[in-house]
Formats: sequence, structure tokens, C-alpha cells
Amino acid sequence: MGQVIQVTSNKKLFGIIVPIISVLLGLIVGAIIMIASGHNPIDGYKALWNGAFYDAFTIGETIRRITPLILTGLAIAFAFRTGLFNIGAEGQVIVGWLAAVWVGLSIDAPMVIHLPLAVLAGAIAGGLWGFIPGLLKAKIGVHEVIVTIMMNYIAMFVSNEIVRSVLTENSTTTDRIASTASLGSEWLQSLTFYSRMHYGFLIALFAAIIMWFIIERTTLGYELKAVGFNKHASKYAGMNVNKNIILSMVISGAFAGLAGVMEGLGTYGNVSVISGFTNLGFDGIAVALLGANNPLGVVLAAILFGVLKEGAGEMPSAGVPTELVDIIIAIIIFFVASSYIIRWALQRVKKEGK
Repeated sequence: MGQVIQVTSNKKLFGIIVPIISVLLGLIVGAIIMIASGHNPIDGYKALWNGAFYDAFTIGETIRRITPLILTGLAIAFAFRTGLFNIGAEGQVIVGWLAAVWVGLSIDAPMVIHLPLAVLAGAIAGGLWGFIPGLLKAKIGVHEVIVTIMMNYIAMFVSNEIVRSVLTENSTTTDRIASTASLGSEWLQSLTFYSRMHYGFLIALFAAIIMWFIIERTTLGYELKAVGFNKHASKYAGMNVNKNIILSMVISGAFAGLAGVMEGLGTYGNVSVISGFTNLGFDGIAVALLGANNPLGVVLAAILFGVLKEGAGEMPSAGVPTELVDIIIAIIIFFVASSYIIRWALQRVKKEGK
């Protein structure tokens, strides 16, 4: 019993230490790259910090950037925790964005009805987009990675056609949503010198609590994790494996759909024809990996990624190209994915210390 507790404790400790070391290594390698390319890393990181935290406006924009990353990170993490790999968060973001704006444009109702309805529409749209690969996985064994990748493209092109043909008369951008469906706030904007910060960050934090509660405190969460670990043993124990696979993808898709809601009802207030992906869904994979698929870890990882991505815009003022941030993120994910190397090094140090 004592050995089991020790192993569990070590796993939790490694789960905390490995991401921290990965981030530090990523920043160190980034500094080396800056030096090798003739730039001052202190100036580069100072510019990055100023780009994210210089004043109330940049802080508001950083929080705005973090908000959808939390939700896409939760979407990927939830699927991971239940043994599934949801590469389709990008498409679920798009359909959630479209559905939320559609409701925001087409319904005339007071805010107490209109806003929750628009948010719910985005979550349901994302959930339905996750339902299809979940159903195909459960019923005929089609791998969810293949289906979700293809559905990203379907979501993008269908959304573009609906914007052109249904929500507008052959225009590339819809009208702005009604104020009763907006997550924005005049008070928040005045507080942050009219940044695009909105109340969606509260929804994102609440979603993290919801994920934790489902996974750690409910029978449903136990069954979802059990099916992810071993679906054959779960079936033998009397669990409905197919239902749990589908439900996992639906819940994951709903989180991603909410990320689209944040953009549609908060940041932009409309939806446009897009020529490429938003990358929110793909960034969510990195957030989930760095956050160790844990809700709190996902929130912290999203904060880091949001700071890096928002701060990158200021780095050219120090002569450092913004692409360096993408390199740093890639290096961080490399070390997280290669965590066994860090674990091995830590274990060696521990043994030598004894």
C-alpha cells in the first residue's frame, strides 16, 4: 500500500515538475537562438513582457487571448482523459462561432434570454460536430483522428457558404450581433482602455471547474476514464462503451464550441468568411499537453501561451522576429512530449543524491 502511495505521489510530482522544466528549457533555448542571431535576449523578453503586461490595455488583450485557449485546451484534455484524440477542435470552434453569431443576429430578446441562448447554441453546435466522429468511432470503429481532421475542413467551407448565402447577401462579413447577445462590457472596456476583454473569461474558468467536477467527482467521469483506459474491461464490468465514447466527444466538442462563442460574442461580435483556420483548436492541443490534461494545468498553460502570443507582437521593437515565439512554444512542447528524458534525468539526480 505504501509503495502504491509513493508511486502516485511521484507521478503527481513529475506531472508538476516536467512542464515547469520544459517551459524553462524552452525560454533558455529561445535566448540562445536570439544570441546566435545577433539579438539581445534580455531586450527580447522585456519586449515580450511589455507586449502582454505593459498597461491595462495590453493586460485586457492578453486576458482576451487566453480565454479561448482555456476552452480549446479543456476540449482536447477532456478527450485525452477519456482515451480519445480530438483533432477536430478547430472545426468545433468554427461551428460554435457561427451558431452563436447566427443566434445573436436572428433573435430579438432581452439579454437575460438572448445571451444564454447564443452561448448555448455555440456549445450545442460544437457538441454536434463532436457527435459525428464519436458515433463513427463507437459504431464502426473509424478512428476519430481521421474523421475530426476531415471535419475541420467541412466546418470551414460550410461556414463560409452560410456566411455568404444565408447570413449576408454575398458579403464576407456579417453585421454585428445585437448588444443583448454580446459578452462585451462598456465597464470592462473602459477599465482596460477599450481593449477587447470580455466576460467570456469567467465562462472559461467556470468550464474548467465543470470539467474537473465531471472527471473527478461523478460516476459519469469514472466511466469515461475507465472506457479510455480499457474499453474491453469496461464492457465486461457492465458499462455502455459506445455511449461513453460518443458522450466524451460531445462534451469535448461543446468545450471547443464555447471557444468559438468567445470569439463570436466577445472579441469580434460577428463572423467572417475565413481563408484558413483560426488555429485555436490546434493551439489547444499544445495547451492540453503542457497542462497534463488537468483542468488547473490547462488554465495555467493557456495563460502562458496567451502571454507568449500576445507579447510576441511587441518583440519586433527589440529587433526580434515574432516567429521566435512559435519556436519557443514548439520547443516547450518538444520537451513535454519527450518528458521521459526529463524524468530519467531527475531520477538519476535523485539516485546520486542518495
